[in-house]
Amino acid sequence: MKTLALALTLTTALAGGAHAADWFPYPAQETVPAFAADGEMRPVEYSPLAKASKDWDICVSFPHMKDAYWLGVNYGIAEEAKRQGVKMTLVEAGGYTELNTQISQIENCVARGADAVIIGAISFDGLNNVVREVRGKGIPVIDVINGISSPELSAKSLVSFHTMGSEAGRYLAAKHPAGSEPVKVGWFPGPAGAGWVEAAHKGFMEAVAGSAVEVLEPRYGDTGKEAQLRLVEDVLQATPDVRYIAGTAVTAEAAQGLLRERGLTDEIGLLAFYMTPGVYQGIQRGFIEAAPADSMVIQGRIAVDQAVRLLENQDVVKHVGPKIFVVSKDNIGSVAREAILPPENYTPVFQVP
Repeated sequence: MKTLALALTLTTALAGGAHAADWFPYPAQETVPAFAADGEMRPVEYSPLAKASKDWDICVSFPHMKDAYWLGVNYGIAEEAKRQGVKMTLVEAGGYTELNTQISQIENCVARGADAVIIGAISFDGLNNVVREVRGKGIPVIDVINGISSPELSAKSLVSFHTMGSEAGRYLAAKHPAGSEPVKVGWFPGPAGAGWVEAAHKGFMEAVAGSAVEVLEPRYGDTGKEAQLRLVEDVLQATPDVRYIAGTAVTAEAAQGLLRERGLTDEIGLLAFYMTPGVYQGIQRGFIEAAPADSMVIQGRIAVDQAVRLLENQDVVKHVGPKIFVVSKDNIGSVAREAILPPENYTPVFQVP
């Protein structure tokens, strides 16, 4: 697909041209060869099947449902399951420390007869054995959002978190280039060991290298609000002259209230390396400076379509994710919220129908 066509499609989508019922075609990027860490990113317009040929039973496994990010993925998966006419059952492990729970839940899904499994992984390497087991039974396994290192996966619906971290880092590096006054940045990449966290950390650090940005020791932790709030409080106490808090969306959301309470909103900037409703609202209100958007709703939709295509022996883009773009106060008014976030007041859907 030509670059111009991609740019026009992206403009239409962001301006509100794509609604829930007709979310496609969506500007995306395919990785070639599939699953390659250094693969070439090629622009594509992603369009799903009109409808599944039968009501396939799809099991979906999430790390948790503790923040609005996974709520957005849930929305995309549930809506696409409804649109295509397939069954969907969602299980969530309870947090990034619960790898064994996630493995057991996936095994239980397969035991009860799931036709395909979509996994939002707790661990980059820790699910490889269960992926092998499931694939050994002829069941497709789709890696959504977080990343799994297994070469035996059937498909991936995700973006490069290396790029997400890099976009956040580039934003800071452009504001504070080499030769300008150094600024200290508290960096909160998320739970240690998760593939998406390591990728985002690497991208962020590479992007700020050579600039006036001085990154403090990374503070790893679960993406629950209380855990992130404690980490932010620790940095504020240990480094009073910190200029930015950058990290997960939950970090930015939690820090907003804390900075307001302490009268520090004019002294410390907030930056997230992915988007949630709270971050979106924070940008609208001027409390958060910017965040890359990875269109998590669309990632969920694509994962369902990949599962159906695999089950029906249809052509499938094996490694694909929505095109990443940065949202700031300058362009937030032109961004179509329904493509990148769940509706306001959306509650989780654990079963379709």
